[in-house]
Amino acid sequence: MPELVAILVVLPLFSAVLCLIVRAEAIRSWVVLATGALLILASLLLASHPPFAFSPRFTMGIGLHELIQIPDYALMLTILIFGVRERSRAVILLASLQLMLVTWLEFFQIQGPPAAQTLYCDHLTILLLLIISIVGSIVCFQAIPYMRSHEEHLKLSRSGQPRFFFVLLAFLGIMNGMILSNDLTVFHFFFECTTLCSYLLIGHDSTPEASRNAVRALWMNTFGCVAFVVAMILIHRETGALDLQRIVATKPAAGLPLAGLALLCLAGFIKSAQFPFQSWLLGAMLAPTPVSALLHSSTMVKVGVYLVIRLAPAFHGTFLGQGVAVLGAFAFLSGAALAVGQSNGKKVLAYSTISNLGLIFACAGVGTPDSMAAGTVLLAFHAIVKALLFLCVGAIEQVIESRDIEDMRGLYSRLPLTAILTVGGIILMIMPPFGVVLGKWMAMESAAASVPVIVPLAAGSALTVMYWARWAGTLMSDPFTGALHIERQPALTWGALGVLSVGAGVLSVGAPWLHPWLFAAPVTPGHAPAYVSAAGVLESPYGVFAVVPLSAVALLGLLHALWAMGGARRARLVAPYLSGIQTSEPRVFVGPMGRPVKAEASNYYLSSLFGERRLTFWVNLVAGLMLLLMLGGAR
Repeated sequence: MPELVAILVVLPLFSAVLCLIVRAEAIRSWVVLATGALLILASLLLASHPPFAFSPRFTMGIGLHELIQIPDYALMLTILIFGVRERSRAVILLASLQLMLVTWLEFFQIQGPPAAQTLYCDHLTILLLLIISIVGSIVCFQAIPYMRSHEEHLKLSRSGQPRFFFVLLAFLGIMNGMILSNDLTVFHFFFECTTLCSYLLIGHDSTPEASRNAVRALWMNTFGCVAFVVAMILIHRETGALDLQRIVATKPAAGLPLAGLALLCLAGFIKSAQFPFQSWLLGAMLAPTPVSALLHSSTMVKVGVYLVIRLAPAFHGTFLGQGVAVLGAFAFLSGAALAVGQSNGKKVLAYSTISNLGLIFACAGVGTPDSMAAGTVLLAFHAIVKALLFLCVGAIEQVIESRDIEDMRGLYSRLPLTAILTVGGIILMIMPPFGVVLGKWMAMESAAASVPVIVPLAAGSALTVMYWARWAGTLMSDPFTGALHIERQPALTWGALGVLSVGAGVLSVGAPWLHPWLFAAPVTPGHAPAYVSAAGVLESPYGVFAVVPLSAVALLGLLHALWAMGGARRARLVAPYLSGIQTSEPRVFVGPMGRPVKAEASNYYLSSLFGERRLTFWVNLVAGLMLLLMLGGAR
């Protein structure tokens, strides 16, 4: 087990340095591919081990907590230097405050080495390790041809790929280290590392707008780091420990301060870009698409929900738990509403991510075994499907040079396979029997007794179907001409898209057999989710989710679509009727003053109801007030 842990954490850091040093693109590509393959293999091998905990020791008996102290200060000083360089007062102030707080905690409050096991791994840890190592590696694979094309489009005189892949691979190792951390000081170190990595990745293209968005991400996430350190100070003062497992096992009545837990939840909200901190994630949309996929699906935004799910048993049944549930449900509804008003494909994906993460927070806040199981199911399937959709949009953008949904109208006539995979990803998001819908069903069933939670979940689910179905319909809007020409894409791109789409489908169908392991989450000892599997059907006290029968119906639908495609080859195409005075050109008719007018179709985005200008201020205001109420009530 220590060797596998070393591969998951240390190997990506070593490979990242190689990518920075080696300038030959072919060698760098092989380093990325080999590292990803080893990460996938190590995570799968570790999945077969039972839960374990240990504290690695290095030269002269030095533990991990002591080993990271110097790098931790170097990291905080680096963030401060970037703040000075960017002339950001917010970064300078927050980085300085963090330095002082960490100094107080390490040298004036913590007495002696921590007694906790530094690393801890259970089923939830394994789930996140698999997401990071498999989905994250697939994103890195696709980044190889993407970045080559990206730099050719920008006509760069000097490649930035060495630094890009340095940060990308280091990000995977940092995330694995954080998920395995049981000592909160070690967790916080990796937490800071993700802040710096996101800053570097978002600002990779060095345009003025990219730099502004990177600085915004830096100060917001540094604010989350400050909240994390204050939480550690409060928790250590009351409990004398920063052992995550001990914290979870200690109830508030036994001396655990809810204020400390609330600040950890705040740090999680910021890292997962929940309202009113969503702007840093929206700004990340300007970065190259692999960055968006990595930040939104498998890595950074999952940190916040992982942390809150891990802590949920400690605040279950408290005011803080209710606040997390209601705030998450509000984010789910608000994110879905804002996505409805967007025509930018990447923004739709960003708001969808914020919305789905809000749903997972709501599950953690409800805190029952069934709701926690729903949160872990959503965590897994959302990572896979959202990575697929981001990579699809990236492949589309490089061909049509646009992210606008309207520019994707009838795309399958130009990029048929990419368009079909994109529609397939949308189907995986909104239709049964696939995993995201399964998780939403579980979440809504487990939250049915709470009106402030179930009402936003129901309304948000309806809006979710609206914006996804609109996008899918736009992609397939032109009539099928009877010929399906597969476009040319790099083999690594096809491999990434194919593995993610097939993987999401296979895991969804296998959910009834995987449920004892897939639904594992930290819950109250002696309790377990009430789901049982029988003949491919998941049953609970609330109802059933017929996975296999619904899969059979979906398969019949696919076969019917293929049959209809064959029939379309024999169909006669007729131009649409346009006012009775048509020209020889398709979709052009004679208009006023005898001038030709081209008929165009577009979606209605309801911007007067769901536009960013209409909703953002009010959503942020309400979310901010709810957050203050949650923090103020956690005493």
